[in-house]
Amino acid sequence: MYWNNHIEKLNRKEMTEIQSTSLRDLVQRVYTCVPSYRQKFQAAGLLPADIQGIEDIHKLPFTTKQDLRENYPYGLFALPMSEIVRIHASSGTTGKATVVGYTKRDLNMWAEVMARALTAVGVTNKSFIQNAYGYGLFTGALGVHYGAELVGGSIIPTSVGNTARQITLMKDFGTNVLACTPSYALHIAETMREAGFDCQDMPLRVGIFGAEPWSEQMRQEIQRQLNIKAYDIYGLSEIIGPGVACECVEQDGMHINEDHFYPEIIDPVTGEVLPEGEIGELVITTLTKEGLPLLRYRTRDLTVLNRTPCACGRTLVRMQKVMGRSDDMLIIGGVNVFPSQVESVLLDLGMAPHYQLIVERIDNLDKLTIMVEITEEVFTDEVRGLETLEHTLKKKISELLGISSKVKLVSSKTIERSEGKAKRVIDKRKI
Repeated sequence: MYWNNHIEKLNRKEMTEIQSTSLRDLVQRVYTCVPSYRQKFQAAGLLPADIQGIEDIHKLPFTTKQDLRENYPYGLFALPMSEIVRIHASSGTTGKATVVGYTKRDLNMWAEVMARALTAVGVTNKSFIQNAYGYGLFTGALGVHYGAELVGGSIIPTSVGNTARQITLMKDFGTNVLACTPSYALHIAETMREAGFDCQDMPLRVGIFGAEPWSEQMRQEIQRQLNIKAYDIYGLSEIIGPGVACECVEQDGMHINEDHFYPEIIDPVTGEVLPEGEIGELVITTLTKEGLPLLRYRTRDLTVLNRTPCACGRTLVRMQKVMGRSDDMLIIGGVNVFPSQVESVLLDLGMAPHYQLIVERIDNLDKLTIMVEITEEVFTDEVRGLETLEHTLKKKISELLGISSKVKLVSSKTIERSEGKAKRVIDKRKI
């Protein structure tokens, strides 16, 4: 099934023409309306007229998360705030959010690409979609929400958590499509078993899972435990949210909505564009976004592109499951976490930056433990004093990261020292 039969099956020549027209318009807009981009153009000796088509995109400067931080909150917006009707945000290393603005047209486009994604995995106007992504500043839930409404399905906005109630509603409301993180899907399956529910008797048939990395092995386990077909969806707040790409029923790569998001694969070290089929860092240009248009945004996600037509009939370029990150960002329960965020809290409290993040998957949910060394300057032999320090650290780190964690104080020199790059993260998850 197709939501937009024309675009999703467009031949390569016609798609290139659409992309080239959109890119020329985009370049002119950001040069005229966004001072930061105009400065980048001038530094590179570029003018909008130098970009004649999509074949010239490699001439354009990259955009990074650091650019968003330096222009916090609205410095990269291309339209006045009177045109911005929605603001979302995600975490950054400094504690300042990465802020994203949407115009009415942006929101309509977001609903359109999500409708394509949902239709590709079998969602129709007869579907009951239980949306167990978190509602709020996080983009995941609302992206699914408006896409499902556009398709005409019945959206059930449960948000995340209260798993027993999720299962009750799933049974009572006839949920046949579940949208959430893959780890939460496994947690739901486990809770079902403990409560005596037989998945075979549940109406659930389709799962749309994203916001964190998951392997093919995890897919098979979810499908087995929930008796569904599990599909991968890709997106990031800076670009649009979910809907940048999604699998189809073939489960053979995620179709990128490339009339809106132009993908490239680069060498993460040199920035050189790599040939099709090679593993590298995914770079995306938002060809049609109005509020926060981005040129060649470095996602830091490692993947491979495939432009051969899919067995489903779609000609949209496909990306493989994300294979890793080219930076130090962790994704824990769908939330972006940087080791440097923890470091900033320690330094603010006058502590030395000797710490380690331990990530585990317990009962199918991500758990974060932060080991922190106690230095002589802050050491106290009073139990109450250590408990107070531990509580303060936990509270401040939770406020900054937006997720709960366990803080474990350890004695000086406990954490292994390194002559090279410090080992800040131990990821014990098997995904």
